[in-house]
Amino acid sequence: MQDAEKENTDLGNDFYEATYLYCQQKAVERRSMTNMSMKEAMYKRHTVRKYTDKAIPAEITEQLNRRITENNQKYNLAIRFKENDTNAFHSIIKLILAKGVKNYFIMVGEDAPDLDERLGYSGADLMLYAQTLGLNTWWVGGTFNRKKISGMIPGAKVIGVIAVGYGATQGAPHKTKKSEEVSSYHGTAPSWFRTGVEAALLAPTALAKQAFFIKGKGHGVSITCDNGIFSGADKGLIKYHFELGAGKGNFDWVPSVDMAEV
Repeated sequence: MQDAEKENTDLGNDFYEATYLYCQQKAVERRSMTNMSMKEAMYKRHTVRKYTDKAIPAEITEQLNRRITENNQKYNLAIRFKENDTNAFHSIIKLILAKGVKNYFIMVGEDAPDLDERLGYSGADLMLYAQTLGLNTWWVGGTFNRKKISGMIPGAKVIGVIAVGYGATQGAPHKTKKSEEVSSYHGTAPSWFRTGVEAALLAPTALAKQAFFIKGKGHGVSITCDNGIFSGADKGLIKYHFELGAGKGNFDWVPSVDMAEV
């Protein structure tokens, strides 16, 4: 009888030890993902349109919601996170393009001339932050179910959604233009400007057009976008990436840059 009880105790101890070690290993894996810097995430992140059924853990959901709150407060926005909801896309889109999307950020705020840019900027932050947590994302500005999503938040302007979750793949780098096609610097471009432009080319833009141009002179930098109704959001997305690549302390945004000789 005592031998049986001892055997059961040993089995119980082995089980608890194995469970403890498993939890510790998962904790290390989560810390490893979270320790990815935003700049590292910028280079690792690619658009992912198909997702697995793996649920986002509660602790990661909490971190995402905190980040959303920070962005909403800082930039006067009303971004929301919808979980386990398949209303982001029309049926045909879900069938052929957006498979498995059931978690997404609604990019929304009170209508204003600069709203799209603020949402683009915050969206870039949320996508890269999600990447540091081991998640994948997809910025969608045109093919989402605008009527249904807008109906969830009456009185506000919705410019798009960001699908988020565990991708079926990690995506692939998108085709990009050359730096000289999207930028110009008066004189010899410093390394921070070159790195900023390279980072800007990593930003997702509507229809992958990369219809922007960045000018630099001294420590002044300006950016223009010409992508129709998507120009504001594109500008915010590109600005965030340029800042992350160049380093905010190296330059100042200015309305325009005069490239003529002084």
